[in-house]
Amino acid sequence: MASHPLRVLVISHGHPSFSLGGAEVASYNLHKGLNAIEGLSSRFIARVGRPVVRHGGTALLSLRQKEGEILYHADDYDHFFLSNHNTEEIERDFLRVVQEIKPDVIHLHHFIGLGLECLYAVRRALPDTIIVVTFHEFLSICHHHGQMVKAKGSNLCRQSSPADCNACFPDISPARFLRREQFVRGLLQIADHFVSPSQFLVDRYVEWGLDRSKFTVIENGLDISDQAVPRPLTSGGRRARFAYFGQITAFKGVDILLDAVARVPEAIWGDDAQLMIFGGNLERQPKPFQEKIEKLVEQAGSRARFYGAYQNSEMPRLMKSIDWTIIPSIWWENSPIVIQESFFHGRPMICSNIGGMAEKITDGVDGLHFRVGSSEDLADRMVEALTDPTLWDQMRAGIKRPISFRECAQQHVDLYYEIAANLESTHVARLARSA
Repeated sequence: MASHPLRVLVISHGHPSFSLGGAEVASYNLHKGLNAIEGLSSRFIARVGRPVVRHGGTALLSLRQKEGEILYHADDYDHFFLSNHNTEEIERDFLRVVQEIKPDVIHLHHFIGLGLECLYAVRRALPDTIIVVTFHEFLSICHHHGQMVKAKGSNLCRQSSPADCNACFPDISPARFLRREQFVRGLLQIADHFVSPSQFLVDRYVEWGLDRSKFTVIENGLDISDQAVPRPLTSGGRRARFAYFGQITAFKGVDILLDAVARVPEAIWGDDAQLMIFGGNLERQPKPFQEKIEKLVEQAGSRARFYGAYQNSEMPRLMKSIDWTIIPSIWWENSPIVIQESFFHGRPMICSNIGGMAEKITDGVDGLHFRVGSSEDLADRMVEALTDPTLWDQMRAGIKRPISFRECAQQHVDLYYEIAANLESTHVARLARSA
């Protein structure tokens, strides 16, 4: 048996130091969790692009005081084919790091900006290395930002095909969409295994053509230590503070939420109820959407308050001031980190009744569902929350503690050994036999 410990290389499309998206945080938490396991070492490669400045003639950058973490600068990216045109730098710089580390497992948490060619390059350079890919949305299937929502209007897309995709993007021929599908799926099939945080996403990818036996569902792990206590209530007070956490985009349903708030009767809303919106990026949205939100904010009046963008580190403090979290997304979602964060802090949730949201939040147990896209139905759920004094405690009691980043990492290690059981030439398999 080889003398070195199990070596894992986690690859992400972004580093939390530059981008705090859910996938970036999930991949970095996995890296930290793996390094906390005895007899295992993890390295982390994250893609960066403009405005980060690259170092001279190399695509590689280092992070100060971040041992084992490397940045890979990549900008020549084709969003349609999920392809990196700069294969020369993949062969020269990306593979140089990979071959120096000689990982037993390479775990890609995304390939935006990096390009699917990285999968092919790794397989060719290190044929015995186990390759695992985690999916965070439907980008491989759907050109519309991976949302599986129709480009014209907001109807949900239930099954992709070159003809359906052409209906969303008439300037791209069905034949070109077919080439995209064959290119993306072909390179993905190089991987030994796939991980998804939700069963819903697994089912979609299997319908699209990937092998169900190569999928495992593992929830993303949280790195939170301080739990927010319930908000103190005055005598006769209600659990009447609702909160939204996330980006303000057309897919996230903030417009539906604001409309719902205005529909709650004044006698029920009262003076103590409040909608607190934590999020940014409205200024980056199309002008018609911005104008729509501005009109709805005016309509909601003092019932809604905007607090701007926030950092993940602020969540324990922010949770102390709220009672309910609402996810009104009009797209399927997969496993939004706000679900785990809310459950960790014991806050019941109100969500759209589709996709990963409906899978993670059980209606009547730890939260409430409303009909996706219906501000009227959401208003009814808010009325229910405001008028039933026993509901919040009942929902809170039904919440199950989400897994920590260390527990998540251990589940991944168990999976690595399971994959290796059928790959006897790998170091992972030899370690598994000795264990």
